[in-house]
Amino acid sequence: MLIGILCGIATCALWGLTFVVPRAIAPFTTLDLTVARYGLFALASVVLMVYPRFRPRGMPPRMVITALLLGGVGYVGYFVSVSYAVRFAGAAIPPLVIGTMPVLLALIANFRDRSVSWRLLAVPLLLIALGIAWVNVSVFASAPEGDHSMIVLGIGSAGIGLVLWVIYGLASTAAMQSANAPDILQWTGLQGIGAGLGSLVLIPLTSLNHSISYTEIDLVRFILWSLLMGIAGAWLATLLWMIASRRLPLALAAQLIVAETLFGLVFGFVFEQRWPTVAEAGGSLLQLAGVFAAIAIFSNAARRQAA
Repeated sequence: MLIGILCGIATCALWGLTFVVPRAIAPFTTLDLTVARYGLFALASVVLMVYPRFRPRGMPPRMVITALLLGGVGYVGYFVSVSYAVRFAGAAIPPLVIGTMPVLLALIANFRDRSVSWRLLAVPLLLIALGIAWVNVSVFASAPEGDHSMIVLGIGSAGIGLVLWVIYGLASTAAMQSANAPDILQWTGLQGIGAGLGSLVLIPLTSLNHSISYTEIDLVRFILWSLLMGIAGAWLATLLWMIASRRLPLALAAQLIVAETLFGLVFGFVFEQRWPTVAEAGGSLLQLAGVFAAIAIFSNAARRQAA
């Protein structure tokens, strides 16, 4: 279990970079980075399939299609959604929205199983709502009047990313823990190919078809970030998350996403070279307290049922 937890935390650290990279690559766009990142992810996956160990031999067609869809829709859709959320709403809001994922998964399970009284969940859900609301109100209050619509778009984009993350997490864990679970290396490679195919539809929207002004330093920075996000933030992160998904129950694996929130917030404030405001720090702490409280409630309920 320790290996699974360490792999999950390492994955969250790599995925946390998503909350800062979109602003680090300017003047190149989010779509430029999406195509470069997942093109590299696909290229690495195909090259590795030169070795038989990485080839998806004997995998049922349904599993192959699922992996391709998870890569094409889950990865590309999630990354584009979160990247625009960061560009529109800044450093604090998107990680907090995505950070509600563990609770959302638990709520979905509770609607189905009713393992926990909704009355017990009132306090943690209130803390989460107050934390996110505090940050949102603060950002709105401090933003110029013309930026309010952009912040709303950012919140909406983060919400779309959250939905896609939940779908990805449920489907991926179900595959990894099924009776005929696929090989982790082969599953990762198929997701990489799916992500590469999914990014192809974005090529007409990239800077290849629009002239932008950039310096040599801008180009080098874009290439380095693309390599980091494509090889480490995509291929390696996917492999590590598949290991975590196989070794950990969904409830525990989902809890680790709180680490992505923490990494995302820290990376964002480091990039902006500032400390969080009182509202950002207080709202983040309230949200995290609510998430941990909800996790504790569901964990206690699971232990009682197991006993």
